[in-house]
Amino acid sequence: MVMWVFGYGSLIWKTGFHYDERVVGFIRGYRRVFYQGSTDHRGTPDFPGRTVTLQAFPGELCWGVAYKISREEDQKNALEYLEVREKQYDSKVYLDFFTDPDSTTPTINGVMVYMASPDTRTNKNYLGPAPLEEMAKQIIHAGGPSGPNRDYVFHLEDALNQLGCLDLHVRDVANAVRKFLLEMKTGS
Repeated sequence: MVMWVFGYGSLIWKTGFHYDERVVGFIRGYRRVFYQGSTDHRGTPDFPGRTVTLQAFPGELCWGVAYKISREEDQKNALEYLEVREKQYDSKVYLDFFTDPDSTTPTINGVMVYMASPDTRTNKNYLGPAPLEEMAKQIIHAGGPSGPNRDYVFHLEDALNQLGCLDLHVRDVANAVRKFLLEMKTGS
């Protein structure tokens, strides 16, 4: 049986496992938001970074990439890798994946998606919404073993642009980060 994994954050540009096919598309009813704290990749327990998770939102489309993994050994390796990489995401769901915004029929049924729930009893790293400026300041100052949090934001923005996907939230966060970096550089 084939396994499909949906990437909507860093999995878009840094997969980390063997796959047979990569398909650009989206899931319905969710939007990408910088509400998840990262204390193991883009931040620390003392100063968490912000990474994206999905928030249920009727009518929204969240664009990303679905990865097809066919061989049983590749599936096992991918799952082991993802369970470590995505350990701060407390929910794994299976959603329908589409490639045509006008179609009501999914291209792929049951794509595996890692998400962070807003329930702080099960998700200790959930940060939730904040004013754009506050998120940008947190992102500018956070960094962890995978690098500065701002690099994550810029890589995500670039990866989505390469896919031809405009995500207004990602664009707004990236622009706010750029604004604060410029102000820091010029001393404004």
